[in-house]
Amino acid sequence: MIKNNADITLIGSGIIGLLTAKSLIQAGATVTVIEKNASSQEASWAGGGILLPLYPWRQAQAITDLVIPSLQLYPQISAELIATNALDPEWTQCGLLITQNPDIDVAQKWCTTHQIPAYPADATLFCTLHSKALHPLWLPSIAQARNPRLLKSLRAFLAQSGVQFVENCVLTDITFKNQQVHSINTTQGIFAINQLIMATGAWTGQLCQQFLPTLQLQPTQIKPVKGQMLLFNAQPHTLKNMVLEGDHYLIPRRDGKILAGSSVEHTEFDKSTSPVIKDRLYGFATTLLPALKNFSVTNHWAGLRPGTEHGIPYIAIHPEISNLSINAGHFRNGLTMAPASAQLLTDLILKRSPSIDPTPYQLTRNL
Repeated sequence: MIKNNADITLIGSGIIGLLTAKSLIQAGATVTVIEKNASSQEASWAGGGILLPLYPWRQAQAITDLVIPSLQLYPQISAELIATNALDPEWTQCGLLITQNPDIDVAQKWCTTHQIPAYPADATLFCTLHSKALHPLWLPSIAQARNPRLLKSLRAFLAQSGVQFVENCVLTDITFKNQQVHSINTTQGIFAINQLIMATGAWTGQLCQQFLPTLQLQPTQIKPVKGQMLLFNAQPHTLKNMVLEGDHYLIPRRDGKILAGSSVEHTEFDKSTSPVIKDRLYGFATTLLPALKNFSVTNHWAGLRPGTEHGIPYIAIHPEISNLSINAGHFRNGLTMAPASAQLLTDLILKRSPSIDPTPYQLTRNL
């Protein structure tokens, strides 16, 4: 048996897993993170990094309850990472232009209720765009994070803080004793378990069915939903702010590169890219921002989001196994909800009074 004295063993090193580990170590716990591949190479890496759900006023209240405190925490997280000489995660408050808002009254009410500055978008925001605008809304306080850099920075911070990472380590079995997880078998040996957290994204439902088949409560709703993205090698100042039009968006990075996304495809665990989707995203991007025709596409990739009904994650201690917890199923909003999700699960594990009502995120909600 591999010696594992950690208070918490956490499977999964996406944004949910890493921020959960950060929250736990800052509460005084010791943590081991186990990852089946290299760290942070799945949905958290593949996404765009907009720190707001698309049309948040159309989302469930349970999503908003995680989003608002997370938005408030990200500047602090970014400053903390930079202060420890970790890679700059490029948290950038560049603002978000939403060009089409047929539900403008609901949108403005949501923004007012949650103290998100929102203004009718003026013509200066459209000078380089070719858009069929409808009640356009400008949200100047909305930020982005350059998610691959955020993940690398968090991993470096956690390693420096004493978190043990075991990568390329595949789960092969879970053993139980007295209604608790006793140990996990992996391709790198056996790990003793005090507390086990599954932050395994789109694979959570599959893993639970495979290794926890006797449990009555299963997060079977969590299914992979593929999203494809393009990266344009644009120059700085080609686009100054993020733009959301319909179901697609453009995201400018600090170095000028622009992301165009994204698709929503129910294809199980297939991460292959499609020329049809590439053409669709290219057409959207170059129509909305014609200047992009002058720049090459340098990357086209796909990731698997952990889809759930209404996009509401599971953040809970398992009712049948007292030392097993789940933090997964955030669909398109893992980055946006991660800080508050991590804090909520930490509160539950440490038996602290949570600031967010945990009821909507329980496994028992399916009963």
